[in-house]
Amino acid sequence: MQKSILFFVLFLLVIPVFAQQKLEEVKVVTKRKGLQKSFTVTGNTTLVTSKELLKAACCNLAESFETNPSIDVNFSDALTGTKQIKMLGLTSPYLLIAEENIPSVRGASQAYGLSFTPGTWVESIQITKGAGSVVNGYESISGQINTELIKPINDIPFFLNAYGSTDSRFELNTHFNTHLSDKWSSSLFLHGNTRMSKMDKNEDGFLDNPLAKQINILNRYQYYDAEKGWVSFINFRYMNDKKQTGQIKFNPDTDRGTTHFWGSEINTERLDISTKLGYVFKDLPYQSIGFQNAFTTHNQQSYFGLSQYNIKQNSYYSNLIFNSIINNTMNKFATGLNFMLDNYQELVTSQNWSRTDNSIGAFFEYTYDNSDNFSLILGGRIDNHNRLGTFVTPRLHLRYNPWAKAVVRFSAGRGKRSANIFAENQSLFASSRAFSILDTNGKIYGLNPEIAWNYGTSFTQSFLLFGKSADVTFDWYRTDFQNQVVVDVMQSPQQALFYNLRGKSFANSFQIEFNYEMVKNLRLRSAYKMYDVQTDYLSGTFQKLLQAKNRFFGNLEYETAPRNNSQHWRFDFTYNWIGEQQLPNTQSNPISSRLPDFSPAYSLMNTQITRVFSPVFEMYVGGENIGNYTQSKAVLGTENPFAATFDSSIVYAPVFGQMYYAGLRFKIK
Repeated sequence: MQKSILFFVLFLLVIPVFAQQKLEEVKVVTKRKGLQKSFTVTGNTTLVTSKELLKAACCNLAESFETNPSIDVNFSDALTGTKQIKMLGLTSPYLLIAEENIPSVRGASQAYGLSFTPGTWVESIQITKGAGSVVNGYESISGQINTELIKPINDIPFFLNAYGSTDSRFELNTHFNTHLSDKWSSSLFLHGNTRMSKMDKNEDGFLDNPLAKQINILNRYQYYDAEKGWVSFINFRYMNDKKQTGQIKFNPDTDRGTTHFWGSEINTERLDISTKLGYVFKDLPYQSIGFQNAFTTHNQQSYFGLSQYNIKQNSYYSNLIFNSIINNTMNKFATGLNFMLDNYQELVTSQNWSRTDNSIGAFFEYTYDNSDNFSLILGGRIDNHNRLGTFVTPRLHLRYNPWAKAVVRFSAGRGKRSANIFAENQSLFASSRAFSILDTNGKIYGLNPEIAWNYGTSFTQSFLLFGKSADVTFDWYRTDFQNQVVVDVMQSPQQALFYNLRGKSFANSFQIEFNYEMVKNLRLRSAYKMYDVQTDYLSGTFQKLLQAKNRFFGNLEYETAPRNNSQHWRFDFTYNWIGEQQLPNTQSNPISSRLPDFSPAYSLMNTQITRVFSPVFEMYVGGENIGNYTQSKAVLGTENPFAATFDSSIVYAPVFGQMYYAGLRFKIK
């Protein structure tokens, strides 16, 4: 609390100093293809454009970060094929993930929510490292990811994407767009994917990937009146996702609830309704007001062997925001109110963990930008939560350009969140571990809220190397937890313990990124990442489990010059080297079900080739894990999955092996 008070004292002192300036704002943004970084944006933000998303299959949002060095993509378990993202050495629950600035992947959707947004719907993604904006809430700790969907006013009349892969996944996306009037536009997005074939390449008797079906429908309406300053969005979305996994011989009609064969089904139904209304004052173009509302119902019915897990979350989110200036456009501010309501109906086997959370908060964020070499964003919010209490959230971002084509950034801030321990750790249900909560005095599962401070700095320098453009970036961030809900699987391979932090927990992240246009249209993107992430467990201090301490990323892209009405080729190759990872304790298991303390290091290679035949038609082929590296013993205790040694949650590498795919994209403009 003392740090929070100091932040607000600084906040009150700084505003009057900068508010006396009288200059007008001019912004010049330096753009790159694919990934765009600016020398004038205050936060350490990377813009992922739709062009970058075409470099990989990008079937859904979870698979949209394969070519981005800021995000690490991992598998969460050996059965569901679900990809989990990490940033600054911390998993996605510590990120604030939003869709058009409305928090989206949170609560019940933490485990699988990134797979519920098809990649073809995405217009761009903004990735911010470190403490995020207070406008979007208090939950962000290690960063923010905001996804912008394709806007109806800019969409084309028709788009088709068809995809098929050697792991028997097939996908179809169609977009329809129409202009209803000179001010109203509407888009209809239809997505379906399925995996129907059972595959067991490693011959352990378990499916390498789940059987799956998903139907996803989004209907968007946009109203835009530039003359009067009004803009509005109305979204209706329905999604139904079904997964079946487990042993090859498992039949849910006859084997569910029995010990004949181990199996699991995860069925999720989701409905989203959201509205956004914005008004720009006609005679004051720097002043605007916006009002966002979103209602979501998320219903997951699932079982894992003999363990049942059901969770239904009904959520309402509302945000009122007012933007204006203080004296001149160098001094801007945003202020407003947030309200959030979450009703959880959660059943873990036979125990009911239902609860209702609600919070109301007010925020104020001040931005100073001298339109030359310095800017800052200083924000704070105060929230009242029925379980977290009343608390203050301060955030600070600074930017300074010491010389041409160089930028230094600094950020610091506090985050607070409720850990949804079962929804966020569903992979543990696919094991024989018994769950135990060791603390009982807290208000969320008997546990206290997670609180952390994040601070860090970055430096970027652009330059010419042998006459070609290049840039280098150094990032360093640290997250210090005041309290963390520790998920302890080090004590015993038959237990999963949950308790409040007893000691220290921190995450240090260092990254050096180098980008270079080697020859015309041949670009290199590379990064080395070092993570020092440690937590005090009951049995000692260990590295963050299943987190590589060292990683290397490399990406090569080449595009031929367009000819004959835009015909050209695009080539893309991505290489990842993942260092050793701390594994959970399995030493008391029989030898056949033991793993070493650390995983071996390994490499992954992905590639894609795209042939553009015309501005409206292109085809692509690609491969993932073309080196065919797979984890040995992906599932422990396969000989008897209902016994004490069964565990499919310890995954540090791919399970399936090589995967090749092909697809086409067709447009009517």
